[in-house]
Amino acid sequence: MFIQQIINGLTLGSVYSLIALGYTMVYGILEFINFAHGEIYMIGAYLGIIFLTFFTAVGLTTSNIYLSLFLTMILTIAFCCAYGYLIERVGYRPLRYAPRLSPLISAIGISIFLQNFVMFTQGATDKVIRVEALDGFVSVWGINLSYLQVAILTVSFVVMIGLNLFVNKTKIGTAMRATAQDKIMASLVGIDINMIISLVFVVGAGLASVAGVMVAGYYGLVNYHIGYIAGLKAFTAAVLGGIGSIQGAMIGGLILGIVETLGSAYVSSDYKDVYAFLILIVVLLIKPTGLLGQRIEDKI
Repeated sequence: MFIQQIINGLTLGSVYSLIALGYTMVYGILEFINFAHGEIYMIGAYLGIIFLTFFTAVGLTTSNIYLSLFLTMILTIAFCCAYGYLIERVGYRPLRYAPRLSPLISAIGISIFLQNFVMFTQGATDKVIRVEALDGFVSVWGINLSYLQVAILTVSFVVMIGLNLFVNKTKIGTAMRATAQDKIMASLVGIDINMIISLVFVVGAGLASVAGVMVAGYYGLVNYHIGYIAGLKAFTAAVLGGIGSIQGAMIGGLILGIVETLGSAYVSSDYKDVYAFLILIVVLLIKPTGLLGQRIEDKI
């Protein structure tokens, strides 16, 4: 039973980690919180259901479930990356040199706009889908894992490892790290910081869309305000791991998912949203910079 709950927690935590990566990447470069990021996750969940419904209607889901899921994921990522680029280009770039409060207000405004946009276009009622081909289970050492849990854990860890390698082993990743350290010096050595910042938003939106599709398939139900609480918890995960640290966001999300699942199973599910913030308070009291965060001293 305990191991089963750990697996459930890792499944939930991997979703939080994917969303948290978008928060921590944006903060690492621009040093502000993109509160509209949770809505990208919500849009990804809606698009996942829309595309899966379409492929089911044309018979592709029945004949080839893997191709259907692959096309759903690719199309959703493409749409959400476009949303991420548009948000950065319209909502944040004009405010790049404005006071810190201005992009924060813009982020909240974009979040509210996207919620209402989805409510207006998709309706205020819940969207429900069930893919019968994904209802099966596998048993490993007495632990039951649904096909969707296996898929979520596998895809999440592959994506997170791929992102870590991309940031640390490629030229674009080096440019991203240089921009995060010093935007002025990065531009002086020929790095297009506007392109890098847009790329960060695009990558973050892509990660959130992957989480959205997997959650849509896992729970089979979405609504227009799921991005708020998921975004809040993912932001908590990013702070828990150390805001600005990619590895910290991954670890923070997994810890958050495990704590929430164990708390719901062994204490009370009525307070499942409280456990995340309790663990955050404890960690920040002990280590204010987060688990993997580093204190940066100002040089005079």
